[in-house]
Amino acid sequence: MTEHEIAGFAGLGLADALLTSLAALGYENPTPTQREAIPPLLQGRDLLGQAATGTGKTAASALPLLQRIAAEGASEDDQRKARALVLVPTRELAMQVAEAFHKYGHQAFGTCVVPVYGGQAISHQLRALRRGVDVIVATPGRAVDHLNRGSMDLSGVQFVVLDEADEMLDMGFADELEAILQAVPRPRQTALLSATMAGRVSAIAEKHLSNPARVTIRRETPSEGEIPGVRQIAYVVPRQHKLTALG
Repeated sequence: MTEHEIAGFAGLGLADALLTSLAALGYENPTPTQREAIPPLLQGRDLLGQAATGTGKTAASALPLLQRIAAEGASEDDQRKARALVLVPTRELAMQVAEAFHKYGHQAFGTCVVPVYGGQAISHQLRALRRGVDVIVATPGRAVDHLNRGSMDLSGVQFVVLDEADEMLDMGFADELEAILQAVPRPRQTALLSATMAGRVSAIAEKHLSNPARVTIRRETPSEGEIPGVRQIAYVVPRQHKLTALG
């Protein structure tokens, strides 16, 4: 990574530890979504962001959130309670987002991230949650299941991300989202990210966000004759987990 490219992320106010992680991962310049979203989130503001999938939304919320968790330090009772909750619509996205948080935060700050989703043995999740965690990435249905069991403690959560909020609502998770948000203490910092801002998304933002910074990033339309960029991703999955990953 060149000095100019590093400065692109450094100019957003990210800590040196995160810049080192980004350099190791081969990140170059921040995307427009990241340039617009990271500074207000680092300042502690709520965020209402509209951007299409593939525009860097995960890093846009993860990087400032991880930095703020590290800056806040350990809880007073030294018990490792969840400090952040990220809600996503599907288990596939839960795995992807949890992996991203781990890649950005583990080397930089020793962040512990646990994905919580249906289709995985709940006993595994129970053990992970009991050991202590910094960030929980969850699907709404499984999160409510854990809340009802009393196995997911949200009393220490200071940061909430609603990722792909429109998709969660389209899948019928409105009641679950409301129950989860009611269980997270205030004051807190909340980021809502969505590809669209339909009426239901706006209603959630109006109710649960406080004076949010607003970021709207339109997907660039290729010029006539121009080949649009294609983002390719490969996941290395052990044989015994392939059916789960494809489900």
